[in-house]
Amino acid sequence: MNGFNTIINTNARGIPYMSTTNVVVSTESVNLALGFRGIDPAGFFTVRLTNPIPEGTTATLPITLTLNGTTRPLTFFGGTAVTVADLTGTGVFLAFNDKFNGILQIIQTAPAGA
Repeated sequence: MNGFNTIINTNARGIPYMSTTNVVVSTESVNLALGFRGIDPAGFFTVRLTNPIPEGTTATLPITLTLNGTTRPLTFFGGTAVTVADLTGTGVFLAFNDKFNGILQIIQTAPAGA
């Protein structure tokens, strides 16, 4: 035994709920901006997609999230990119963030249509 606690507690203050402040479509991705918010460096958070991705946006474009000035790709379990086809309309989704290991995953097991 190494004497260190290997259990990491996440979301000791509850699960943050954040709404999108802006949706920006580019030729390379669709970015969902979440503004500035103090969240735990590792833990779950809820995103309310209040601004729908514009109709006609290429369905295969990957989704990125900008939080506290940092933009990162949003993925599924296994690293598959979340795309426009996976986030139609408005609504709420749960995500897991681990800034130490570069993980930003939507809590859903498979992309749309899989």
